[in-house]
Amino acid sequence: MRRQWWVVAVVVAIALWFFANIEPVLAPFFISAVLAYLGDPIADRLETWGLSRRLSVTVVFVLLTFLICLTLLLVVPALGRQIGQLAEAIPAILNWVQESVLPKLQSLTGLDLNTDFDQMREALVANWKETSTVAATVLAQVSRSSLALVAWIGNLALIPVVTFYLLLDWDRLVAKLRDSLPRRWEPAAVRLSRECDEVLSSFLRGQLIVMLCLGVIYAVGLTLFGIRFGLLIGLLSGLASIVPYLGVIVGITVAGLVAFFQFHDPLMLLAVLGVFGFGQLVESVVLQPKLLGDKIGLHPVAVIFAVLAGGQLAGFTGVLLALPVAAVVMVVLRYLHENYKKSSLYDSSEKIGAEEPHQSEEIPPSRGDNEEPS
Repeated sequence: MRRQWWVVAVVVAIALWFFANIEPVLAPFFISAVLAYLGDPIADRLETWGLSRRLSVTVVFVLLTFLICLTLLLVVPALGRQIGQLAEAIPAILNWVQESVLPKLQSLTGLDLNTDFDQMREALVANWKETSTVAATVLAQVSRSSLALVAWIGNLALIPVVTFYLLLDWDRLVAKLRDSLPRRWEPAAVRLSRECDEVLSSFLRGQLIVMLCLGVIYAVGLTLFGIRFGLLIGLLSGLASIVPYLGVIVGITVAGLVAFFQFHDPLMLLAVLGVFGFGQLVESVVLQPKLLGDKIGLHPVAVIFAVLAGGQLAGFTGVLLALPVAAVVMVVLRYLHENYKKSSLYDSSEKIGAEEPHQSEEIPPSRGDNEEPS
């Protein structure tokens, strides 16, 4: 038995070493796996309606391709324009802060904040220019290096191909993996996998759709009121909604500052509050009950820690893997905690270190009655 555990540990160590060394090529396969995981329930539903597996996968694949292309054609150019406008507006925003906000803060606090603000302004402008220069250098380097350009295009081309074949064989792969498990471990492994699927579906299917819907609501509402960078602020607020209330706080703060700076009218703050209040109403009444229900998600602190730790350990691929890995770890920890609560280590009927009750020593009867008189 001990030898078997050593074999399992060695195999796991070799697998981790292997994946750590091929980390640069994992991103397209992981993106394909996520897309296949998101599309598999739709394909299964189409199969129940009488379509073949191949035709169901084709329909789902065409739908995913259409949505991705529509996003790239409509949203990305608009975001690029608004990011460029934001870069042009940063000097004016900094001048307004220095001329209007800092004097009031200085009169209230008595502190000279101009020197520190000038240093922060220079650092911000320098870093912004350096970021633009680095991006231009990277793009130029990629365009000059035919090998890097071919590898980049090849990785993009791999995503739809791998996604299609994973969708086609998803149920078969799951069945083979379950059949390969040791018979003794299968019940526990199946139970853990179902719990992992519940948590993952809550985030990758439910929470992502909630984030997308909130981003669209915020972006459309801010744009209708004529607030600059409405699309950018709305989508970023929707993405930040992966942590409860973070998207609302960030969105109201940024959109409120932009609206006040743009219109100089306090009534526009009410418009911003109305947009985000409507988004929260839709989320609590429609999106959360319909898409998430009573599914168990990750704790907000666990989400923040997982994303930061994944980025620190494995860069962009680590950020992509952070939430699925955190969900699996949470399910495994919950399983171990349940077994611990049932074990004798947690609640033993025998008190460790307790002493046995001493039996009262009986005094032997006196032999005086049995002695013969002298």
